[in-house]
Amino acid sequence: MQSENRFFDDLSRLINGAAGTVAGMGREFENQARERARTWIGDLDFVSRDEFEAVKAMAAAAREQVVALEARIAALEAAAGGAQAAPAKKAAPRRKPTDD
Repeated sequence: MQSENRFFDDLSRLINGAAGTVAGMGREFENQARERARTWIGDLDFVSRDEFEAVKAMAAAAREQVVALEARIAALEAAAGGAQAAPAKKAAPRRKPTDD
């Protein structure tokens, strides 16, 4: 009877060792896959979230500044030309020369 218990004990140790090895291989594979993904994404020239938010904030500030400057120009034109100053028109888009 005792030999059967020893056989099963050895078998359970062998299976536990194999399971641990398989789990370790799985963790190693996952770590390698993550590292390769980081390298691949890093080579794609993506911007970080912080850089994106900084540029977005700068663009919003620039838009506010443009609105303030347009109001200032309108006030200066009104002061210089009286009430007859017309609002500025948008420039027509430039046409590219063609070889006609």
